[in-house]
Amino acid sequence: MGRVQLLATGGTIASRRSADGLTATTTAAELLAAAGRPPGVEVGVADLTTVASFALSSADLRGLVAEVRRHLADDVDGVVVTHGTDTMEESAYLADLVHDDPRAVVFTGAQRPFDSPAPDGPANLSAALRVAASPLSRELGVLLCFDGLVFAGRGVRKVETLRTAAFAAPGRGPLLQVGDESVVPLARPVRHRPLPLDLDRELPRVDVIPCYLGADAALLRAAVDAGAAGVVLEALGAGNAPPAIAEEAGRLVARGVPVLVCSRVPSGPVAPLYAGGGAGLARAGARFAGDLSPWQGRLLLAAALSLDPRDPFRVLADRLPG
Repeated sequence: MGRVQLLATGGTIASRRSADGLTATTTAAELLAAAGRPPGVEVGVADLTTVASFALSSADLRGLVAEVRRHLADDVDGVVVTHGTDTMEESAYLADLVHDDPRAVVFTGAQRPFDSPAPDGPANLSAALRVAASPLSRELGVLLCFDGLVFAGRGVRKVETLRTAAFAAPGRGPLLQVGDESVVPLARPVRHRPLPLDLDRELPRVDVIPCYLGADAALLRAAVDAGAAGVVLEALGAGNAPPAIAEEAGRLVARGVPVLVCSRVPSGPVAPLYAGGGAGLARAGARFAGDLSPWQGRLLLAAALSLDPRDPFRVLADRLPG
């Protein structure tokens, strides 16, 4: 018989209606009872937190990743984490950055609350448990399972606020598809070496700065003044920034503050193409994050700064475009 560990953290999948709005109150045991145990799989349950994911802190996230590692040290075939959808893509990505085990860690959740007339959580959890127990999930890293599709932790994004098909991996696609009685392989991601993060230490502060028509450098300067050790530009198009932001980014790089460029566009990579835009940022020493979202880019840069504050991009030599 296979063994999977279920770790519950709250989120919509665990929420019920109250006078104040949706509130996470449902335990891991109740979630499992609603989803059902897959045939031939023993499931252990543990409650870590019962909060909405928008309320999670960096310390909560590091603690969650540490708990995942602790349970993988037991003789289990995989770990499933129930989590709110608002920040699931960030939690899954940080877990993936340090994941050094062939067994799967599968994040899932719901768009409809536990007490909805038609909740989507039980089916999502049932699928995630089957994926975690399946040999087909081996060597895929940390995964996100939702609405019958399974995505790699790197590159996954929430793309719908309310609809049940909440996640996608723009430009990449899913790795597995979960049917009524089968798990179907679709693709295999490139796996990077895990980063040796100390999960007991707070990650350095990295802020995301939005770019928009007419934006000046006030937010960029304020972020560094507030203690940001690095910044991510949520750039326009293929990696462009308004002139004032591009100029200030160059000054920051010259002062030793790393700048990582992502795009506010959901799909496609960034590239230093335009004079006065991305090309200027690249000449100033900013680095480009491929098709990584700004939110995952923030975690990647923070992890790199934790490992090498003086030269974080050295740590990321195999993860960023040349």
